[in-house]
Amino acid sequence: MEKEFDRQVDRKGTASQKWEKYADRDILPMWVADTDFQAPPAVIQALHERIEHGIFGYTNVPGQLNQLIQARMQRLYDWQIEQDWLIWLPGLVCGLNLACRAVGETGDTVLSPKPIYPPFMSSPRLSGREVCTVPLRQNGDHFVLDLAALEASITGNTRLLLFCNPHNPGGAVYRREELEQLAELILKHDLYLCSDEIHCDLILEPGLQHIPIASLGADIRARTITLMAPSKTYNIAGLGCSFAIISDPQLRKQFIDVKKGIVPDVNLLGYTATEAAYRDGDEWNRQQLDYLRGNRDYLHREINQIPGLKLLPVEATYLAWIDVSGAKLSNPAHFFEQAGVGMSPGRDFGDNHYMRLNFGCPRETLEEAVRRIKVALSNELPA
Repeated sequence: MEKEFDRQVDRKGTASQKWEKYADRDILPMWVADTDFQAPPAVIQALHERIEHGIFGYTNVPGQLNQLIQARMQRLYDWQIEQDWLIWLPGLVCGLNLACRAVGETGDTVLSPKPIYPPFMSSPRLSGREVCTVPLRQNGDHFVLDLAALEASITGNTRLLLFCNPHNPGGAVYRREELEQLAELILKHDLYLCSDEIHCDLILEPGLQHIPIASLGADIRARTITLMAPSKTYNIAGLGCSFAIISDPQLRKQFIDVKKGIVPDVNLLGYTATEAAYRDGDEWNRQQLDYLRGNRDYLHREINQIPGLKLLPVEATYLAWIDVSGAKLSNPAHFFEQAGVGMSPGRDFGDNHYMRLNFGCPRETLEEAVRRIKVALSNELPA
């Protein structure tokens, strides 16, 4: 299977957002969070079979898909959910926006730790809310929530906290104790929580396990909108399928009400791929995780040998949050693009001292990216 992940698949000329950004330039695209791996064979086969049917009309949720999600939540997290808690969406970002609209009123404040995935900062503003970001705290080699700073930032207008676990871009997997403390804060201040858990199937560090915060108990569950999707895990983001889990009937109604007439249904190929991925893709993902661990370990070793750069251990995701502050670059994104490596600029996540590199690619590509970074910085930094 490892050879499958080593395969170089040419994505040029396929309208790939990732690859078109640097079309006709010798820049390796290692920015947006999709991998360069082909989807699991079971997913591709299911799509072929559905396409051969030849009719692509309006589509309901496939009959067994909700039960598949229920069984998955029970098996992986000992979390019993009901079918009517599930709301299917054509993408996770729209779920963040819907959450901001569903909770509170215009002018209220949405709280979020940072650095964070950019839609966490844009969704509140697009929803007529104010956004307040609170920096994460580094504890040894692990990013953690600064609960004291979060609590100090809560005002009478704060209604919602946006949360990301595993964390994008830092790659942290939050521990049970951290989640319990966050839940206590939410309940103490009568807040709601939207938890983006899209990277939950991409835990790289042995011994760590994803814990949905809503699974901790009935009180926090009633105040939580959980967002999940197969898109990152199985590289099917272009098929647009994700889901929210909302147990509280009133919160669920508010979420559905702001969705009506604006957010379209999931398309049938998205449902088809999701069902196949969750039913038959676990072994494929185990192989992918082994490969990604190898990439992570290689990258961690190499980056930390380059003067001016630092990379903390990546516990989850295929995203490396690289501290470039030691290189003292005036425009890090431009510098690395000139070096032939296109990463996501840290300023988009709230911290210009970092760059985010996507290592979900064949090892050969990653090695070439590291080589280019080394050459560029060896020419930039004094001997």
